[in-house]
Amino acid sequence: MKAAEIMTSPVFAIASDAKVAEAVRLMLQKHVSGLPVVDAAGKLVGMVTEGDFLRRSEIGTTKRRARWLELLLGPGAQAENYTHSHGRRVDEVMTREPVAIAEDTSTAEIVRLMEKHRVKRLPVVRDGKPVGIVSRANLLHLFAGALADVKPVAASDAAIREHIQAEMKKQSWAPTGSTSIIVRDGVVQLWGTIFDERERLALKVLAEGAPGAKGVEDHLIWLEPMSGLYLEPPKV
Repeated sequence: MKAAEIMTSPVFAIASDAKVAEAVRLMLQKHVSGLPVVDAAGKLVGMVTEGDFLRRSEIGTTKRRARWLELLLGPGAQAENYTHSHGRRVDEVMTREPVAIAEDTSTAEIVRLMEKHRVKRLPVVRDGKPVGIVSRANLLHLFAGALADVKPVAASDAAIREHIQAEMKKQSWAPTGSTSIIVRDGVVQLWGTIFDERERLALKVLAEGAPGAKGVEDHLIWLEPMSGLYLEPPKV
């Protein structure tokens, strides 16, 4: 899907020369956690979020660092922190040059950008002007819809087994050579040896996702590589 299909629109924006108090009131009134910041021409110039108001002098939460760290960071970083904690205008506390996306940006690219830049929302722009915003909540709604679309299906034991084996071959982590799959009446049995305990849960998740699977029984044994000890599967 594309950004235009999941974004929140119209978007509530704030002028760069507006007071911080105005931004706070707008976020509270519209129940949003972030606002695109625009210049006089309506072009995107920044983003202001709830995080920008966590360290504020008015509520006694300004950032305090050890003296040695202040010396290491230098006066520039200290000046920047002061601006953010005491600034009264939006352009004094906003994040400049925010990461923005186009309306045709794919959801895969949206997630990649969020993870890369460690942001919770991305403004959607057209000709430099914000027309929407995509947040983690929008992606969560998309995920919820995808889950609702999943319908139970009937499949033979052989078809379930073939699906699981095919999926395992696609995964570089899957221990295909040391495990075997048995399916009886729709219930998947996992047998064999794993060499990393994390593979156990991943295999169960993979098996549970097979169309027609009714349940999963774990009979895997973990061989600890360093000690050579065998650990029995957990009792459920």
